Amino acid sequence: WETYILIMETLEGNQVGAPRMFESENKTLTKEGILHFLELYETKHLPNSLGFSEFVIGPLMDALSESSLYSRTPGQSIGDCPPLGMRLQKFLATYFTLLPEEEKGSFLLKFIQKMTSRHWCAVPILFLSMALASIPSCKVLGAEGLHALRDVLQCTMITHQILLRGAAQCYLLQTTMHLTDVEKVSFPEVSSFLLSLRPEESLRRDTLLWTELCSWLQVNDRCFRKSVTSDLERENCFMPDWFEAKLVSTMILLAADVDGKSNIEWIELEAFLNPLLDVLMKLGSNAYIPTLKTDKSLQLLLKLLQTRSLKCSNTQDDEVLFFIWKSLVTPVESILEFVLRRLTANELSTVGDLDRCDVYLALIPEMVNLCLKVNWKKMPSIKNFLSSLVNASIHNLQERNSEKEPKVKEQIRKVASMASLAAVCEIMAGKLEVHLEPLPSVDALKKFISFSQFNEVLKKPSYTEEKNSLGEETTSQGWGKIVARYVRDQWICLHFVLNSFAASAQGYEVMSLSTVERSKEILQSALEALSILPSDQVLPVFDCMKVLVPKLLDSSEGLCIEAFDLAWKIISSLSNTQLIFWANLKAFVQFIFDTEVLAVAASVKGQAYTKIKEIIFKLIDLSTTKTGVFNVVLSHCCQSWIFPTVDERSALTNAFLNAGNYSELITEACVFGTVFRRDQRHIQDVHAFIEDIGEKCAANVVTESPNRDDHYVRICAVKFLCLLDGSNILHKMFMEDIFIKLLDKDEEVSRSRTRYYANSLQHRIKNRVWQTLLVLLPKLNQNFLCGTLDRVFLAGFSNNQASVKYFIEWIVILSLHKYPQFLDKFWDCFCYDEENLKKSICTFLSVLAHFDIILQNTSEKKPALKKALIVVLQWCFSHNFSVRLYALVALKKIWGMCRMLHVEEFDALTPVIESSLQQVENMHGTGNAKRNWQRIQDHFFFAIFHPVEDYSLETIFYTLPRLSELAEDEWISLSKFDRFTDIPLPAAFQWCQSRAELRDLKPSDWSQQDMGSHSAEADSQPEWTDVQKKIIPWKNSTPSLDLETAFQDRAAKLGKSNSRLIVVASLIDKPTNLGGLCRTSEIFGASALVVGSLHYIQDKQFQHLSVSAEQWLPLVEVKPSQLVDYLQQKKTEGYTIIGVEQTAKSFDLTEYCFPEKSLLLLGNEHEGIPANLIHHLDVCVEIPQQGIIRSLNVHVSGALLIWEYTRQQICTSSAEPPGKPA
Repeated sequence: WETYILIMETLEGNQVGAPRMFESENKTLTKEGILHFLELYETKHLPNSLGFSEFVIGPLMDALSESSLYSRTPGQSIGDCPPLGMRLQKFLATYFTLLPEEEKGSFLLKFIQKMTSRHWCAVPILFLSMALASIPSCKVLGAEGLHALRDVLQCTMITHQILLRGAAQCYLLQTTMHLTDVEKVSFPEVSSFLLSLRPEESLRRDTLLWTELCSWLQVNDRCFRKSVTSDLERENCFMPDWFEAKLVSTMILLAADVDGKSNIEWIELEAFLNPLLDVLMKLGSNAYIPTLKTDKSLQLLLKLLQTRSLKCSNTQDDEVLFFIWKSLVTPVESILEFVLRRLTANELSTVGDLDRCDVYLALIPEMVNLCLKVNWKKMPSIKNFLSSLVNASIHNLQERNSEKEPKVKEQIRKVASMASLAAVCEIMAGKLEVHLEPLPSVDALKKFISFSQFNEVLKKPSYTEEKNSLGEETTSQGWGKIVARYVRDQWICLHFVLNSFAASAQGYEVMSLSTVERSKEILQSALEALSILPSDQVLPVFDCMKVLVPKLLDSSEGLCIEAFDLAWKIISSLSNTQLIFWANLKAFVQFIFDTEVLAVAASVKGQAYTKIKEIIFKLIDLSTTKTGVFNVVLSHCCQSWIFPTVDERSALTNAFLNAGNYSELITEACVFGTVFRRDQRHIQDVHAFIEDIGEKCAANVVTESPNRDDHYVRICAVKFLCLLDGSNILHKMFMEDIFIKLLDKDEEVSRSRTRYYANSLQHRIKNRVWQTLLVLLPKLNQNFLCGTLDRVFLAGFSNNQASVKYFIEWIVILSLHKYPQFLDKFWDCFCYDEENLKKSICTFLSVLAHFDIILQNTSEKKPALKKALIVVLQWCFSHNFSVRLYALVALKKIWGMCRMLHVEEFDALTPVIESSLQQVENMHGTGNAKRNWQRIQDHFFFAIFHPVEDYSLETIFYTLPRLSELAEDEWISLSKFDRFTDIPLPAAFQWCQSRAELRDLKPSDWSQQDMGSHSAEADSQPEWTDVQKKIIPWKNSTPSLDLETAFQDRAAKLGKSNSRLIVVASLIDKPTNLGGLCRTSEIFGASALVVGSLHYIQDKQFQHLSVSAEQWLPLVEVKPSQLVDYLQQKKTEGYTIIGVEQTAKSFDLTEYCFPEKSLLLLGNEHEGIPANLIHHLDVCVEIPQQGIIRSLNVHVSGALLIWEYTRQQICTSSAEPPGKPA
């Protein structure tokens, strides 16, 4: 702990006290402090006190609100729990257990309330919720605690990270079950809390969490505090809140599941449902049931019908749901009769009634679904209902207002009628098995929509005669929203009609929509609709444009481009709105990238074709800032190109032609992915951690993965390529085009930056290029590969990072393995000019290290071996040590093959080669040569990796990137390929997993080096690196002795004493301190002042403090990087190296006697003397202190030691033996 405080003081330059030890601006320091603190408490069990609790809830929790503290440590794998998360769980459980019983409740309540007192991010809320859930079960929370937990739940809703939000909700529910005292809370309070959990994110049937909740309710049944019943609600004209419907439906399902599905008391469940069924049965016949009662009954009915089973795709397999549905199918006729009456018989008369209209319309598809699943015999009733609804709605819409000022009632009736027609159209489009098309009313609907005016708006009614309608003026729905809804419903109907005409040729002569002129008119209306409708209402307009644009691209290209531009404008303006953006983007993509739209645009090759390509790159650009956009585009295109659906109406041959016409989409997808910011990587890490928990966290089961991870773009592209068939001419041409485009991309990156950093964007793009080329390689034929292999070899001559080199080498090995006839091209690579080979020869030697694989398919191996041996032997004599190592590895492999084949021609070489190899194997000494020879042989690429047997998606995208130490966010695990289900892998696809031997390997400390200009023999580090040999500049200029003589001569001329003190201030970087030291050194007669740069003497601050001392004192420039050599040189000249530093073995200044030849090394203002220099010191001296502040200014420290040296050497005649303590 003292060490931590000392580090913090050193880094911050200030003293640190306990209250601010977690307030450092340095997040790494804060994280270390918190981890040390939690560990200290866990191991030492500090005494509990009120002050300590306040510290935990105050400064500690404030510090814990920082998301970046919950990051993984470098040694952890993706998906591991961050250290702070684990430590926090242990700490909270331990601390809570040791608290006195009477304090537990109040501490926990304050802790939870603190979680609601500020805007917490998703990550801290998640890990604090996990820590709370890990506390051992204890009944300490009452109603106030339950309310506080509900407030925390509300805090989780702020984040857009759905999985993290859902996981936090799961852990907060577990906290409630573990820590709530059920005798202090009522069941309504618990049920109200449960309703705060979102079923689509956390609490849903068929999850372990639901089962755990059922068990908890069963154990605590009858233990809850009695609740006081509230007064009955007063009847009013507004729709009741949905809270009760959600509550009752959830409680019915919980009650049914608490008893267990196998032993359900059906009679009790029926008793739950009977009050609802009674009301529903009377709806059709009894017109006097209170509106509030009908509203609540239908809300509850809708919630029950919308419940779906997670595990059972067939409702009949879920006994509870099937029983409920079977009970609810009985009153279907009564419900339909009631809904028909309400929607068509002028009973909806106020703006508030539109909420009821929504409930009625939402019920219709659920009733259709119910009859389809449970009782087909009810379908005639459904058809009669829909026919009557369509006819009545058309009649209402055709009525003309007799008065100038329309009344509210009349306009509301029209809105409800248009909404009813839209609902019927959506049912007919989605539920084809209902067979509604033959009904006469459907023809009437088509005729009505075909001849109606588009974008018809309803005039705002006069409210003067409606004043008696309660609260109508304060309604939340403005008239603009109502009109927008009315227009949107028109477009829903029009989309259904356009689709039905496109699907069948019938009625084209009759209906006016079939003509090009009419289509053009509708598209113009669509553009008008896009400009007047709110952004969340434009989906049906996009759907209509998808049908219209292909027909008009030939004749009205300008109008179609206008449609593209306006649609893009809407999408780009929505990019910051999370709720409606994704639905609109999906509709936009389905419109622009519709199979027929793409095909027609590509066949014309006009402006529309160019515009679509422009939109592709705009979407890719948008995806770099809004993750997931490219995923939607690519998934849609890949599915429609490789699996065209029945209704894809392309009259232009094969849908796959689009893939070739828009191949940029796949090319960009193969290399897609930005370098994420640290905070983005952090969120991805936490996501991976939650996903790895599996079904224990219900959020993993319940939340639908939107596949917005950037990895899924590349996964989608790779799976798409895996599905292609080399024997299909279209597929073959497409793959060859992609192969060429990817090679172009690699060359483009190489040209843009000859040298690039590891894990930079350039490195990642090149890596992705070669990964994709590897996937394509087995599907390419000999003729094509013959023409492109030269470009692959050429890439081997480029400067590349190790991971890219491995992929290039792998492709070369596999190409030569499949087509050994290309070996002559390969041998030509060794004939390039020496300058090129010097940088890249190791790449081609690595290929030869796998020569046994290359020659597997060759019957005549001897000529190839002879050529290989000749090539390799000449490189065994290279000046460069690393090249010799690679050549020896290849020689060992090739010579082993020669011996197995007993090649007589090489008998003369046998003694030389074998003695050379034996000499390398038995190398003596502990130098780098022996160590590096062992390392390169043990390296995965030469020892374990098998180019043919290890060919798999896992090796290409996960194992090899991991072993070549690529950044973790470039590793794509096989589980991600499995999780992405939009595109399946071929049924016969075998290349998935790496071999276990390779998969279990850890990264080696050898990395491939191709820079032939440096020798590994000079390497003195424990790792394989190129080390630049430092020169000592003053050795190449004035010799040291001459320099010393020059100083002495100058001092003699100035009449000064000949001091032997050298003051070294190279580590000091503040001109004021250097100026002061220069003045002090000159005054006390130091022989020289050594500085890091002579430029400092030009600084005004330096000159202000030195007052011209630099003109009378010898100054020497020694850069900090040259200090080690300088100190060693001075030691050989007899100087004692003295450091001014506080260490465990430092001498007190008052007790130390300076030798005559003393070199005084002063540390940096903030960091002192670095550890690598302390080893070169002969002694450390510290200045005794009496005060609180720990250190003096470096100039002051230096001045004190210079004076003490001067005092001992000049002023005192009786000095002690030099270098010894007094």
